[in-house]
Parts: sequence; C-alpha cells; structure tokens
Amino acid sequence: MKKQFVLWFSLLCMLLPGCGGSGESLDPALALRSRLLSCASYAFDAQVTADYGDKLYTFEMNCQVDNSGQVTFTVTAPETISGITGTVSAQGGKLTFDDTALAFELLADGQFSPVSAPWVLVHTLHEGYITASAEVENGYMVTINDRYDEEALTLSVWLDSNCLPAGAEIFWRDRRVLSLTVKNFSFQ
Repeated sequence: MKKQFVLWFSLLCMLLPGCGGSGESLDPALALRSRLLSCASYAFDAQVTADYGDKLYTFEMNCQVDNSGQVTFTVTAPETISGITGTVSAQGGKLTFDDTALAFELLADGQFSPVSAPWVLVHTLHEGYITASAEVENGYMVTINDRYDEEALTLSVWLDSNCLPAGAEIFWRDRRVLSLTVKNFSFQ
C-alpha cells in the first residue's frame, strides 16, 4: 500500500507542472496582481462597450482606484452624459449627476451595470481566479474568473508589453456582454 502511494504521488508530482502550461506564462498576471495590490492608487481611462445583443452602448470614463479597490469615475464621452461621476466598490455604488442620469439595463442576469465595468475589471484583477495565460503579439492574454461558481463572469484581459492592462472582454455564460479598451494606465 505504501509503495502504491509513493508511486502515485511521484506520478502526480511529475504531471502537475504540465497542467497549466509553463509557470512562466502566469508570471505577468501574477506580477500585475502583486503590483496592483501593493500600490496606493492607480488610474486609467476606459472606453466601455455594452453589448445587449440587439444594441450596443459605448461611452468613455476616467477612473481612479484606491488601495481598497474602490473605483471613482467620471464619464468623459459622449458629451450628452459627460460629467456624470460616481464610485463603485464591493459594498455598492453611487452616481452623482445634475440634469442627466444614466439608464443602462443590467447585464449578466442583473449582476452589474455597464458603468461598473471598470470595477469588475479591477476586482477580478485583484481577487479573481486565473484560469489561463499566454503570450500574444505585443503582450499577454490572461483569462480570469471573477469567482468560482456557475454564475462567474469570465474576463479575457490583454496586457501590453509593459504588463499593464490594455483591454478586456467580459463574458457571461460564454457570451461577450461587455468590452473595455484601457488607456493611460498609471500608478500613483
């Protein structure tokens, strides 16, 4: 019995390193996560496109993220909704506006609003389950689930050659519901 255990354990040890591919392919994703979690704050601009199947909505935001993962944003385009501000955190969100309000339908069976997409990205980069990583032209592509259950959102995140987020697509039940283009990412 002891010999069988040793044999199975040895076989398992030899096979496990091959399960996820090269450990080096995860290095950029893990390095980014470490950097995000250790900095005081960071900022980026995001172009968000929500896909409702029969219609698309695109808008742009400037986002600031503090060390707790809270995202403070200002909508910058289109002009008709420019100036709307808000915050999104794990505890909820808040919008501030004068004469104009955002009226987006919720995505992924009510899990999130398009305006909270930057927070979904930040939260998943901080705490999600990395399921795959590969080198692609001009950077890396990382696949991360926001949690571990049937209703998980799956994010495909592109990291540029500096291993900073350049874009993401959010999938729910194998359907892309939202995409983000990330620009001007900076640590503060």
